[in-house]
Amino acid sequence: MISVRKSDERGHFDHGWLNTYHTFSFADYYDPDFMGFRALRVINEDRVRAGSGFGTHGHRDMEIVSYVLEGALAHRDNMGNGGVIRPGEVQRMSAGTGVLHSEMNGSNDEPVHFLQIWIMPQQRGIAPSYEQKKFEDDDRRGVLRLVAAPDASDGIVKLNQDVRIYSSLLDKAASVTHEFGPDRYGWLQVARGEIELNGQKLVAGDGAAISNEPSVTLRGNGAEVLLFDLN
Repeated sequence: MISVRKSDERGHFDHGWLNTYHTFSFADYYDPDFMGFRALRVINEDRVRAGSGFGTHGHRDMEIVSYVLEGALAHRDNMGNGGVIRPGEVQRMSAGTGVLHSEMNGSNDEPVHFLQIWIMPQQRGIAPSYEQKKFEDDDRRGVLRLVAAPDASDGIVKLNQDVRIYSSLLDKAASVTHEFGPDRYGWLQVARGEIELNGQKLVAGDGAAISNEPSVTLRGNGAEVLLFDLN
Protein backbone atom coordinates (compact mmCIF):
# COMPACT_ATOMS: atom_id res chain seq x y z
CA MET A 1 0.00 0.00 0.00
CA ILE A 2 1.24 3.48 -0.87
CA SER A 3 -0.31 6.43 0.97
CA VAL A 4 0.64 9.86 -0.38
CA ARG A 5 1.13 12.92 1.80
CA LYS A 6 0.61 15.84 -0.60
CA SER A 7 2.88 18.85 -0.38
CA ASP A 8 0.07 21.36 0.04
CA GLU A 9 -1.46 19.34 2.90
CA ARG A 10 1.59 19.80 5.12
CA GLY A 11 1.73 22.21 8.03
CA HIS A 12 3.05 25.59 6.85
CA PHE A 13 4.38 28.64 8.67
CA ASP A 14 6.05 31.73 7.22
CA HIS A 15 7.91 33.55 9.98
CA GLY A 16 9.64 35.96 7.65
CA TRP A 17 13.16 34.73 8.36
CA LEU A 18 11.93 31.11 8.09
CA ASN A 19 9.49 29.60 5.59
CA THR A 20 8.83 26.05 6.77
CA TYR A 21 6.67 23.06 5.83
CA HIS A 22 6.07 20.19 8.27
CA THR A 23 5.31 16.72 6.88
CA PHE A 24 4.56 15.52 10.43
CA SER A 25 3.36 17.24 13.60
CA PHE A 26 6.01 19.62 14.88
CA ALA A 27 6.10 22.59 17.28
CA ASP A 28 2.85 24.57 16.80
CA TYR A 29 1.59 22.24 14.06
CA TYR A 30 -0.38 19.25 15.35
CA ASP A 31 -2.19 16.62 13.31
CA PRO A 32 -2.94 13.36 15.13
CA ASP A 33 -2.99 11.53 11.79
CA PHE A 34 0.60 12.59 11.03
CA MET A 35 2.76 12.07 14.09
CA GLY A 36 5.53 10.37 12.12
CA PHE A 37 5.99 7.07 10.33
CA ARG A 38 7.67 4.16 12.08
CA ALA A 39 10.93 5.59 13.54
CA LEU A 40 10.74 8.63 11.24
CA ARG A 41 9.48 11.50 13.39
CA VAL A 42 10.14 14.78 11.53
CA ILE A 43 10.65 15.96 7.96
CA ASN A 44 10.72 19.75 7.83
CA GLU A 45 11.41 21.58 4.59
CA ASP A 46 13.02 24.86 5.64
CA ARG A 47 14.02 27.97 3.74
CA VAL A 48 16.02 30.36 5.90
CA ARG A 49 16.66 33.96 4.94
CA ALA A 50 20.25 35.17 4.53
CA GLY A 51 21.86 36.14 7.82
CA SER A 52 19.26 34.26 9.90
CA GLY A 53 18.87 30.83 11.42
CA PHE A 54 18.21 28.71 14.46
CA GLY A 55 20.19 30.10 17.41
CA THR A 56 21.71 27.91 20.08
CA HIS A 57 19.18 25.43 21.48
CA GLY A 58 19.17 21.95 22.96
CA HIS A 59 18.06 18.42 22.00
CA ARG A 60 18.13 15.00 23.65
CA ASP A 61 17.70 11.43 22.41
CA MET A 62 17.11 12.10 18.73
CA GLU A 63 18.95 11.32 15.49
CA ILE A 64 18.95 14.61 13.55
CA VAL A 65 19.87 14.62 9.85
CA SER A 66 20.28 17.78 7.76
CA TYR A 67 20.17 17.53 3.97
CA VAL A 68 20.92 20.75 2.06
CA LEU A 69 19.29 21.38 -1.31
CA GLU A 70 20.45 24.93 -2.02
CA GLY A 71 22.76 27.38 -0.29
CA ALA A 72 24.89 26.78 2.79
CA LEU A 73 24.00 25.78 6.36
CA ALA A 74 26.46 26.68 9.13
CA HIS A 75 26.61 24.33 12.12
CA ARG A 76 28.06 24.90 15.61
CA ASP A 77 27.68 22.77 18.73
CA ASN A 78 29.00 22.42 22.27
CA MET A 79 30.96 19.29 21.29
CA GLY A 80 33.34 21.56 19.41
CA ASN A 81 32.04 20.79 15.93
CA GLY A 82 31.63 23.53 13.38
CA GLY A 83 31.37 23.73 9.64
CA VAL A 84 29.26 24.52 6.60
CA ILE A 85 26.94 21.99 4.95
CA ARG A 86 26.34 22.38 1.22
CA PRO A 87 24.28 20.52 -1.41
CA GLY A 88 25.35 16.90 -1.68
CA GLU A 89 26.43 16.77 1.96
CA VAL A 90 24.64 14.95 4.76
CA GLN A 91 24.98 15.89 8.41
CA ARG A 92 24.03 13.57 11.28
CA MET A 93 23.90 14.63 14.90
CA SER A 94 23.02 12.11 17.62
CA ALA A 95 21.69 14.25 20.46
CA GLY A 96 21.87 11.40 23.01
CA THR A 97 22.28 12.63 26.60
CA GLY A 98 22.03 16.24 25.40
CA VAL A 99 23.63 18.67 22.99
CA LEU A 100 23.46 22.41 22.35
CA HIS A 101 23.77 23.55 18.75
CA SER A 102 22.92 26.25 16.23
CA GLU A 103 22.06 25.96 12.53
CA MET A 104 22.42 29.27 10.70
CA ASN A 105 22.32 30.35 7.10
CA GLY A 106 25.97 30.25 6.05
CA SER A 107 25.50 33.16 3.60
CA ASN A 108 24.77 36.83 4.13
CA ASP A 109 23.33 37.10 0.62
CA GLU A 110 21.48 33.92 -0.37
CA PRO A 111 18.76 31.84 1.31
CA VAL A 112 19.41 28.25 2.35
CA HIS A 113 16.93 25.48 1.50
CA PHE A 114 17.24 22.20 3.38
CA LEU A 115 15.43 19.23 4.87
CA GLN A 116 15.60 18.72 8.62
CA ILE A 117 14.94 15.07 9.52
CA TRP A 118 14.47 13.56 12.97
CA ILE A 119 14.62 9.82 13.63
CA MET A 120 13.74 8.22 16.95
CA PRO A 121 16.86 6.48 18.31
CA GLN A 122 17.14 2.76 18.91
CA GLN A 123 18.96 3.41 22.18
CA ARG A 124 18.47 6.37 24.51
CA GLY A 125 21.14 8.00 26.62
CA ILE A 126 24.09 7.48 24.27
CA ALA A 127 26.99 9.92 24.08
CA PRO A 128 26.28 12.77 21.65
CA SER A 129 28.15 12.61 18.34
CA TYR A 130 28.37 14.31 14.95
CA GLU A 131 29.22 13.37 11.36
CA GLN A 132 29.21 15.11 8.00
CA LYS A 133 29.78 13.34 4.65
CA LYS A 134 29.77 14.47 1.02
CA PHE A 135 28.15 12.48 -1.81
CA GLU A 136 28.97 13.51 -5.36
CA ASP A 137 26.15 14.03 -7.85
CA ASP A 138 27.60 11.39 -10.17
CA ASP A 139 27.41 8.82 -7.35
CA ARG A 140 23.69 9.55 -6.83
CA ARG A 141 22.55 10.00 -10.44
CA GLY A 142 20.36 7.14 -11.67
CA VAL A 143 20.92 5.03 -8.54
CA LEU A 144 19.73 4.87 -4.96
CA ARG A 145 22.90 5.87 -3.11
CA LEU A 146 23.01 4.80 0.53
CA VAL A 147 23.92 7.86 2.61
CA ALA A 148 22.98 6.80 6.18
CA ALA A 149 22.59 3.43 7.93
CA PRO A 150 23.21 1.65 11.26
CA ASP A 151 26.73 0.70 10.16
CA ALA A 152 29.30 3.17 8.92
CA SER A 153 30.59 1.23 5.91
CA ASP A 154 31.03 2.73 2.43
CA GLY A 155 31.59 6.28 3.67
CA ILE A 156 28.06 6.81 4.96
CA VAL A 157 26.89 8.49 8.14
CA LYS A 158 25.99 6.15 11.00
CA LEU A 159 22.50 6.13 12.53
CA ASN A 160 21.55 4.92 15.99
CA GLN A 161 18.46 3.20 14.53
CA ASP A 162 17.61 0.42 12.05
CA VAL A 163 16.92 2.91 9.26
CA ARG A 164 18.63 3.29 5.91
CA ILE A 165 18.45 6.52 3.91
CA TYR A 166 19.05 6.60 0.17
CA SER A 167 19.53 9.67 -2.02
CA SER A 168 18.93 9.73 -5.76
CA LEU A 169 19.07 12.16 -8.66
CA LEU A 170 16.75 10.99 -11.42
CA ASP A 171 17.00 12.65 -14.80
CA LYS A 172 14.10 12.48 -17.23
CA ALA A 173 13.00 8.87 -17.86
CA ALA A 174 15.64 7.46 -15.46
CA SER A 175 14.30 4.77 -13.14
CA VAL A 176 15.47 2.85 -10.09
CA THR A 177 13.92 -0.03 -8.14
CA HIS A 178 14.24 -0.76 -4.42
CA GLU A 179 13.48 -4.17 -2.93
CA PHE A 180 12.17 -4.24 0.65
CA GLY A 181 13.11 -7.05 3.00
CA PRO A 182 10.53 -8.89 5.12
CA ASP A 183 8.68 -6.65 7.58
CA ARG A 184 10.31 -3.50 6.18
CA TYR A 185 8.56 -0.23 5.39
CA GLY A 186 9.41 2.82 3.33
CA TRP A 187 8.95 6.54 3.19
CA LEU A 188 9.71 8.45 0.00
CA GLN A 189 10.26 12.21 0.10
CA VAL A 190 10.42 14.18 -3.14
CA ALA A 191 12.87 17.01 -2.55
CA ARG A 192 12.77 18.49 -6.07
CA GLY A 193 11.18 17.79 -9.43
CA GLU A 194 8.64 15.09 -10.26
CA ILE A 195 8.64 11.30 -10.17
CA GLU A 196 6.35 8.35 -10.64
CA LEU A 197 6.23 5.95 -7.70
CA ASN A 198 4.91 2.60 -8.95
CA GLY A 199 3.14 4.62 -11.63
CA GLN A 200 1.73 7.26 -9.28
CA LYS A 201 2.83 10.87 -9.88
CA LEU A 202 4.48 12.78 -7.04
CA VAL A 203 5.86 16.33 -7.11
CA ALA A 204 8.28 18.32 -4.99
CA GLY A 205 7.24 18.33 -1.33
CA ASP A 206 5.13 15.18 -1.62
CA GLY A 207 5.86 12.20 0.60
CA ALA A 208 4.59 8.64 0.55
CA ALA A 209 4.28 5.95 3.21
CA ILE A 210 5.04 2.50 1.79
CA SER A 211 3.69 -0.60 3.53
CA ASN A 212 3.41 -4.24 2.44
CA GLU A 213 5.09 -3.54 -0.90
CA PRO A 214 7.85 -5.99 -1.91
CA SER A 215 9.44 -3.31 -4.11
CA VAL A 216 8.99 0.17 -5.51
CA THR A 217 10.09 1.63 -8.83
CA LEU A 218 10.84 5.34 -9.14
CA ARG A 219 10.82 6.97 -12.56
CA GLY A 220 12.22 10.47 -12.59
CA ASN A 221 11.59 13.69 -14.42
CA GLY A 222 14.50 15.83 -13.20
CA ALA A 223 14.01 14.84 -9.56
CA GLU A 224 15.90 14.57 -6.29
CA VAL A 225 14.49 12.14 -3.75
CA LEU A 226 15.17 10.55 -0.38
CA LEU A 227 14.03 7.00 0.31
CA PHE A 228 13.86 5.73 3.89
CA ASP A 229 13.94 1.96 4.50
CA LEU A 230 12.48 1.43 7.99
CA ASN A 231 11.80 -1.44 10.38
